Amino acid sequence: MSWTQIAENYWVSPQIDETQVAQASEQGFQVIVCNRPDGESFDQIPSDTIASAAQEKGLEFVYLPMNGPNFTEDYVSTVKQLNADGKKVLAYCRSGNRSSILYNAATA
Repeated sequence: MSWTQIAENYWVSPQIDETQVAQASEQGFQVIVCNRPDGESFDQIPSDTIASAAQEKGLEFVYLPMNGPNFTEDYVSTVKQLNADGKKVLAYCRSGNRSSILYNAATA
């Protein structure tokens, strides 16, 4: 697992799979945030597959796809709310960079 902790309750990661969703559940994560748009690459695991795996483990799944570093105010508000709720979050995209950008925007 190449998850990077960027705040007390927030980690970012490259693309995850169903096994890693189970590992996240075991490690006490409460929310999976997907910042990767579906169809970005041919070998990508679709967000609905990750969402189903998260649901099976009792995790909340939030889909906030970002094209490059672009995000909306609604995305920022969602991440702000997750932070305010104190939930343990694992956010992913292709490399983890977009997830970090969105977190930084929400905490700026």
